[in-house]
Amino acid sequence: MAGTLTPFPTKAAPPRRATAESPVIKTVLVSLVLVFFGLFLVLPLFVIFHEAFSRGWEFILKTFEDRATVHSIQLTLITALIAVPLNTVFGLAAAWLVTRFKFPGRSLLISLIDLPLWISPVVGGLIYVLVFGRQGWLGPLFFPSDEMLQTSFLARFIYEHNIKVIFALPGIVLATTFVTFPFVARGLIPLMQAQGHKEEEAAMTLGASGWQIFTRVTLPKIKWGLIYGIILCNARAMGEFGAVSVVSGHIRNQTNTMPLHIEILYNEYPNTGAFVIAALLSVLALVTLFIKTYAEWRAERQLRAAAESAE
Repeated sequence: MAGTLTPFPTKAAPPRRATAESPVIKTVLVSLVLVFFGLFLVLPLFVIFHEAFSRGWEFILKTFEDRATVHSIQLTLITALIAVPLNTVFGLAAAWLVTRFKFPGRSLLISLIDLPLWISPVVGGLIYVLVFGRQGWLGPLFFPSDEMLQTSFLARFIYEHNIKVIFALPGIVLATTFVTFPFVARGLIPLMQAQGHKEEEAAMTLGASGWQIFTRVTLPKIKWGLIYGIILCNARAMGEFGAVSVVSGHIRNQTNTMPLHIEILYNEYPNTGAFVIAALLSVLALVTLFIKTYAEWRAERQLRAAAESAE
């Protein structure tokens, strides 16, 4: 129509991406992350290594000549060497059961697997004290009276062979196993659920046995998830303090692991030896972290490949 004004055409604004933020917000977020990273990770590690090396290499070597220090390192390694394989077997069995079978109580089993992650490690250690301690359910067997020794063959056998649970290696292993057993299972369950079981079924139709299916089909597919879980389990086993502190009794040269020995050395003067052992534990943790990061990356690749193949 004559005399009608036509609006000037405007170019539509490009859609804003969900990840597009202003430079100010990005700067603030990056700064917050760096500050927290520096305060809660870099600074403590720096202090530990600075204090450990403050008196020179001679003092570090002298620290490792101490019998109690050597024993704490040996006890920590022995505990991990027992607890981690136990949790590996349990984690594999639990993940296989949860992901390959439907049965009543399946959801309850998954919840029980996560239980040690939700309760205090001190409570985990207290459980074994209430079972195997002097006043515990099985206390009369491990701390028998004269009458019990005369009437119970089992109590007499335990007494004669000096078998102990609380304030001994078995209690430390039990407490450590309890605290660390979710890690392998929780690392495998999501991976095995995403991969499905079509390949296992195909191998079964071709006449493969259960062991052949597990070793040649299942295990190669889950190996990086398994390694990831074992690494986390081992790191927690070596650094566990709360549960082990309850069941160990803090007996020097007998039941002190590295974390417990660090506490004892720190309470003494001078306490530089505590930082030497803490630095060693930190080095083990850092090595574990790098291996864990690599295993996690490989496990994510496996999980992504399994999801793509399922589509």
